[in-house]
Amino acid sequence: MDPGHPHPMPADHVAALRLFNRYFTRRIGALDDHYLGQDRPLGEARLLFEIGAGVSLRELRSRLGLDAGYLSRMTKTLEAQGLVRISVHPEDSRLRRVELTPAGRAEVEEQNRRADDLAAGLLSGLTEGQRTDLTGALATTHRLLRLAAITVDLVDGHAPDARACLDAYAADLDERFPEGFDKSDLVRPEEVSGDAGAFFVAYEEGRLVGCGALRRLEPGIGEIRHVWVHPEARRLGLARRLLVALEQAAVVRELSVVRLDTHATLTEAQAMYRACGYTEIPAYDDHVYASHWFEKRLPAPPDTTLDP
Repeated sequence: MDPGHPHPMPADHVAALRLFNRYFTRRIGALDDHYLGQDRPLGEARLLFEIGAGVSLRELRSRLGLDAGYLSRMTKTLEAQGLVRISVHPEDSRLRRVELTPAGRAEVEEQNRRADDLAAGLLSGLTEGQRTDLTGALATTHRLLRLAAITVDLVDGHAPDARACLDAYAADLDERFPEGFDKSDLVRPEEVSGDAGAFFVAYEEGRLVGCGALRRLEPGIGEIRHVWVHPEARRLGLARRLLVALEQAAVVRELSVVRLDTHATLTEAQAMYRACGYTEIPAYDDHVYASHWFEKRLPAPPDTTLDP
């Protein structure tokens, strides 16, 4: 179970999302074998759209969450119809690349025109104010669905994904800090593995989009380090999910207090920590990049002991 979502979902929330899904897929014609009036089902139409200017089959499979065999059958069908061509990837001979033919590009252009007409037709029944409300609600829905689809996984501090996230984190801060950032400040793998600590990586459609680390400072006290979100995944609420996962990991390790520090330029991080119950405290270390220090007391773990 995702550390940030430890509780089962209320039945009415599940029912509301399923109701919306059923209405929306029916209203846009997702159930029709002739999506948008063209002679192909939604799956093939979406695949043509995603191929765009050309992409590897591996990336397509990851992006769309498709079974390799199913994707292969669809691309072969489209190739037989003269809509795509498949070739060896120019940068990696182990990969296959798929791109649109002129006929494929023409079909996608027509698909986009029909999709725009369908959307305009749906919006035409609303007033300007109602359209504004709807587009705002859709933006919120998109943001929250992206956040819901992201997974936050506990990984070993030595894992390649953990080190890749820290490299991206270091590069990001090196650009943002006026003094730059020295990678020697990163936590060591053994500090954030096993009983010593924890390291979480966030994934969106197979891509690394965030991380966070917890290490033990002293008995009962832990320190949260390197909470980072990829620029393309910011403003979704992912940093808070990472923070919750780290706090829960601290409770499991019988840490009653967590501390952290942050740089003066990271004002958005400071605001988030305050909003999440962290209190600013005097400096607890002489960290070269720290200008603000925070602390939060954590609830005791639930008592699972059964009465005799």
